[in-house]
Amino acid sequence: MINEIQKDAEERMKKSLAAMIEAFKKVRTGRAHPSLLDGINVDYYGNPTPINQLANVNVEDGRTLAITPWEKPLVPEIEKAIMKSDLGITPATSGETIRVPMPMLTEETRKGFIKQARAEAEKGRVSIRNVRRDANSSVKDLLKEKEISEDEERQAENEIQKLTDKFIADVDSLLVEKEKDLMQV
Repeated sequence: MINEIQKDAEERMKKSLAAMIEAFKKVRTGRAHPSLLDGINVDYYGNPTPINQLANVNVEDGRTLAITPWEKPLVPEIEKAIMKSDLGITPATSGETIRVPMPMLTEETRKGFIKQARAEAEKGRVSIRNVRRDANSSVKDLLKEKEISEDEERQAENEIQKLTDKFIADVDSLLVEKEKDLMQV
């Protein structure tokens, strides 16, 4: 019983960490990376479709993304979708290729992105702590139903806390890495 609760908690903590990593991908660093466009959907015959399913997205140089749609009529649709996104980037079309230059980050925008990254990290920490709370409450329920002893409860809570500490440390190290990445000129 306790092992199942711990395994479930670990899986949910991994998912929280993965969600934070995905959120970090959306925080721009000034360098071009195809994953930057992952959250943008284009209206494709009435269905919202991710850009990477409608076109090739390549890094042309360190600061420019080149998007080559598989169908020519999609060029203006993709352009519109990028303009509407909250990324603050402006596409430039030349023929069938859409180029997305990454603007240089000013000190002010870097600090804003660091704030955004810290907020995402805090969401990750809160999510991990919520998983810990749920797991601990499941263990307490087992104790109330007299399925486990108090010693087993204490042991389980310690294991869950160790797991929580490990995942929070992972969040912190990823945040430090992202901040370093953002401050790099």
